[in-house]
Amino acid sequence: MNKSAKKKFAAQLCEFAQSLGAFIAHNDEWTIRGFIDIFRNIYTISMDTKVLSKILELHLFPHFLSFAEKTGYGIELATHQNWYPDLTFVQKKDESIKFAVDLKTTYVLEKYPGFCNGFTLGSHGEYFINRNSTKNIQYPYNQYSGHFCLGIIYSRAQLGPEIETRTYSIEELKDIPSVINNFTFFAVEKWKIASDKSGSGNTANIGSIQFIEDILAGNGVFAKAGEAIFDDYWANFGRIQIETETGKRKVLSSFEEYIAYRGLSRKIINPKPSMRKDAPNEYE
Repeated sequence: MNKSAKKKFAAQLCEFAQSLGAFIAHNDEWTIRGFIDIFRNIYTISMDTKVLSKILELHLFPHFLSFAEKTGYGIELATHQNWYPDLTFVQKKDESIKFAVDLKTTYVLEKYPGFCNGFTLGSHGEYFINRNSTKNIQYPYNQYSGHFCLGIIYSRAQLGPEIETRTYSIEELKDIPSVINNFTFFAVEKWKIASDKSGSGNTANIGSIQFIEDILAGNGVFAKAGEAIFDDYWANFGRIQIETETGKRKVLSSFEEYIAYRGLSRKIINPKPSMRKDAPNEYE
């Protein structure tokens, strides 16, 4: 791992992330308002998070190309859908220096002030465990000098369902409401914002924390413990069994259980946000 190149790239990516609002928003509202056909009809955008995420990615991609050119990198897109990462930055002067950048979007939780819905941070399956594996990853995991998340947190506009089904003419473009607004951009190494819980259903995905201030500060569950412990925890997630107080066996499923199992100091446990009645389950 080239630490100096990683430190420089991290600083450049953070600065770049902070500049993105000017490219996609006007008065803090998204400038994309819909899809247009050859008959000049505009179809509004669905609130579906997958749809929003993909359009945001397409909207930002030209700026990623510009950023790569200015910083001396080439960009490789994932060869197949659902491969990790979304973008591979390869340094032109030294192609052994590569950085993984995943684009992540999520929305603010209206019922839980200060929290967002969170996102997944990649698989903890084959390529994460076997760092030389080429399964579902652009390059083997250990060939990357760093793994980053470039994220967008936004608010969803309070619009009626009729907005998603209405068609506008090109002359009505300025009348079309924005479906998302109040953007916050950030770039951070993914281990710094990881939680100790799976990110989605039955798939082997690493979950993120949800407290927005901690996301922006890179203050996740493993922030005090370090990347090596993050790697060990997630490489063994769902595989280690521990004995409960009743003598039964259970799968280790929390960082506190992991600390006890490994015999590590509790000082590396990062305090969670202040307990609040309106916090999501992760913080209860």
